[in-house]
Amino acid sequence: MDKSGVHQFLTGQKLGVLGSISHEGSSQAALVGIAVTPELEIIFDTVSSSRKFRNLTARPRCSFVVGWTGEVTVQFEGTAFQPQGAELARYQQIYFATWADGPAPLSWTGITYFVVRPKWIRYSDFDQHPPLIEEFRFEDGC
Repeated sequence: MDKSGVHQFLTGQKLGVLGSISHEGSSQAALVGIAVTPELEIIFDTVSSSRKFRNLTARPRCSFVVGWTGEVTVQFEGTAFQPQGAELARYQQIYFATWADGPAPLSWTGITYFVVRPKWIRYSDFDQHPPLIEEFRFEDGC
């Protein structure tokens, strides 16, 4: 398994569980719709009134678990940011290509997009024997 294989797996998934930390220090989780860049960045949208928005703007380190059909998953730790301007437009193109409703959420009050750059990824496939487990570390993004 290499990074392109992880990308192929992630692009086959549409949902991920995002883990973040609240102001009080408690862990919080949310199921979000995702899209993935070739650099293994995860893109998702949310509204500014959500807990995840407050958590990530104050503490951008977060995690994901993606995949739960069978025993193939990706665990993902990274740092979130909100892209702006031309960078936002580029990420939105990737996100809209994944989601059939495309730019429809742009009309939602407080809609925003986060991109999470990976710091550590573990791909695990326990559906094969012996299991395949690969880890990837990223210094400054991808």
